[in-house]
Amino acid sequence: MITQKAISLLQDLIQIESFSQSENKTADRIETWFNEYNIPFSRQHNNIWSTNKNFNSELPTLLLNSHHDTVRPNNGYTRDPFSADIIEGKLYGLGSNDAGGALVSLIALFTHYYAHPNPKYNLLMAATAEEEIAGEKSLRGLLQDLPKIDLAIIGEPTLMDLAIAEKGLVVFEVIIKGTPSHAAHPNSDNPLLKIPEVIQAINSIKFDKVSPILGPVKVTLTQIDGGSQHNVVPSQVKLVIDVRVNECYSNSEIEQYIKAVLPCEVNARSLRLKSSSIDINHSLIQAGISLGKKTYGSPTLSDQAALECPSLKLGPGDSTRSHSADEYIYIKEIEDGITFYIELLKNFL
Repeated sequence: MITQKAISLLQDLIQIESFSQSENKTADRIETWFNEYNIPFSRQHNNIWSTNKNFNSELPTLLLNSHHDTVRPNNGYTRDPFSADIIEGKLYGLGSNDAGGALVSLIALFTHYYAHPNPKYNLLMAATAEEEIAGEKSLRGLLQDLPKIDLAIIGEPTLMDLAIAEKGLVVFEVIIKGTPSHAAHPNSDNPLLKIPEVIQAINSIKFDKVSPILGPVKVTLTQIDGGSQHNVVPSQVKLVIDVRVNECYSNSEIEQYIKAVLPCEVNARSLRLKSSSIDINHSLIQAGISLGKKTYGSPTLSDQAALECPSLKLGPGDSTRSHSADEYIYIKEIEDGITFYIELLKNFL
């Protein structure tokens, strides 16, 4: 019964536009779920959160979190992204896979265990906004109003395997400076001609520590911007580097190294999106392994980056479908996901 209600909730959420920073109506719909089950909740901006009935401040707290914001649909869609049609076992629609399936499954899990007597862990459910843009009104901004969190399950599509580590992200703006001039005049300080040297330096960046879970730090040049018209030598050229950080390094260490090795100005946009992980020997992970799930390291970013506690990324759906045209999730993935979540916490709570 609760599984079918969760699927209906997801269909409703898909049909409501909920781009990042405009999630107020999906937040309203999530409120109705808690009202229907007579579960008290709180709301901060477009974030909805609730604690279990027998919450005890002396116990550790397990956060269940996923997001209800979406990216905008891309031009490759051949279907109405807000249609929420079920065809041959697939539920189509924007946000169905990322991360609606995980969100409604976690809400169903929380509801199932809401009145669990004498729990070993408190449960804290948070359906949050602005995850896709790592916004200030996402989980990050909500944390100050939540009880202390000791452990977290972040709902993202993982095929219900256990993502026990997640790479962090640092985006660097690289500024190559030169002397502006008219193209007709001699200029030995053209910043465009310095690009090959900088690209070679970027290509030579190597971090020695390789994670057994996440692999090496990955450094990727993703953008070059320079010059505005054919007869003007620009004063500078800007490059952007995307760095995916394993748990062996802090973001500050990455910043210090890259600034030291590149022959130009380097500025990190932010150092807050750090890598996260949980020990494979943690009882939660061992419980998942005993139920037949495998562990892996996730290359994609989530709200885990906002947390200081051990965290696990886990949810129905497939990460490769996220942000794709004609996004979908299998109904069976949601059904199996809810069943697995409940079984996972059966002995843990």
